[in-house]
Amino acid sequence: MSGRSWVVVLMVLMVLSLMEVRSAGPYEPTWESIDARPLPEWFDQAKFGIFIHWGVFSVPSFGSEWFWWYWQKQQLQPYVDFMRSNYPPGFTYQDFAPQFTAEFFDAKEWVDIFASSGAKYIVMTTKHHEGFTLWGSKTSWNWNAVDVGPKRDLVAEVVDALRAKGGLRLGLYHSLFEWFNPLYLKDAAGGYNTSYFPAAKTLPELYDLVARYRPEVLWSDGDGDAPDSYWNSTGFLAWLYNDSPVRDTVVTNDRWGLGTICNHGGYYTCADRYLPGQLPARKWENCMTIDRKSWGYRRNAQLKDFLTIEQLITTLVQTVALGGNLLMNVGPTHEGVIPPIFQERLGQVGGWLAVNGEAIYHTTPWRAQNDSLTPHVWYTYGPQKKAVYAILLDWPDSGAVVLGEPLALGSGATQVELLGYGPLPWRSREPSGVSVQLPPLTINQMPCQWAWALRLTGVA
Repeated sequence: MSGRSWVVVLMVLMVLSLMEVRSAGPYEPTWESIDARPLPEWFDQAKFGIFIHWGVFSVPSFGSEWFWWYWQKQQLQPYVDFMRSNYPPGFTYQDFAPQFTAEFFDAKEWVDIFASSGAKYIVMTTKHHEGFTLWGSKTSWNWNAVDVGPKRDLVAEVVDALRAKGGLRLGLYHSLFEWFNPLYLKDAAGGYNTSYFPAAKTLPELYDLVARYRPEVLWSDGDGDAPDSYWNSTGFLAWLYNDSPVRDTVVTNDRWGLGTICNHGGYYTCADRYLPGQLPARKWENCMTIDRKSWGYRRNAQLKDFLTIEQLITTLVQTVALGGNLLMNVGPTHEGVIPPIFQERLGQVGGWLAVNGEAIYHTTPWRAQNDSLTPHVWYTYGPQKKAVYAILLDWPDSGAVVLGEPLALGSGATQVELLGYGPLPWRSREPSGVSVQLPPLTINQMPCQWAWALRLTGVA
């Protein structure tokens, strides 16, 4: 395409991004209308997804996926020292891109790992704040995985493997802004009174991702402190909900401009690693990391930096009991390998869900989210079996657990079962609650190792 043609295209895109065009569909480009869209049922039923942070930051793999920003912008000493000790003078962040090789990347292997975890959807980073795209974005000239590094469309490979496998829904993460993009910096310097960057970069990429890959989660991030009007977020979302090829199934989050987080969008994330203390009024997601300190892979991580399986199961149970979904992050290496510790944790979660999945999937919050008498007991409700699930994070030393919240309807109507084992004896307590006798099992007889779910039917 000639330079003149590109100018025409960019001018048209900029005009569209600045216009609040009335949508032909039922959703208008206003937050009042966008927020009124019902959330597709599949998302609330899924409960558990996998986040994947992968990019050029996986090459230095030091400190954080914000490596470039901390090294160049904030001049944090550990990052400066790391570069001074390991790379020659004049080495730039762009010089890392050819080393982003992905030579061991096997999308089918990745999808098998994700499927074995029990996850129902994934969210893959297509572009982080560094601006490098993992697909051949035509607006990311020579700064994408097709032109530099692996010379492959990494997003397409994951999408194809995912859909060939079945059982997992596709989500794509995309950063609205880019730290050092000259067009963004120009707009920011002018107080966002111009929209050169969203017209030339952000909006074309968003439309391209939806048209090419048809994601069912579009996970927006990185507003750069710019308002949603600068990004034309409501205009884009109106198109996404009315006219896009995924308009009936797509789910979006709440990161569409300054002030939108925890206020607008399809569901709320509110903050990284968000876990509210009480049941929120709107559907939400806890996006969190197995590595406590980073979303991307870190070569300098220590074992103590990784959450244990007990901590991960606890987070999953609490999140679902409070009506949320858990989005658990892994960071692959620049070669395209999911490190063994991530594989182990995901496999352990999958083994736990194989026993206790009915207490997680397709459930809703119960009237009580946790028990009033016994700590570390969380509840969910399964409409399909009309069952209340009491999930015990600790196995009691006494051999019995007292549940203060359930109200038994009677010995003939009420049943208690340990998932993966079978029926258990119980008795009513006054004025409410039940005491459940747990079986004397050896470690090898346990249905699972970390948390145990009781199915209670016939309770008020």
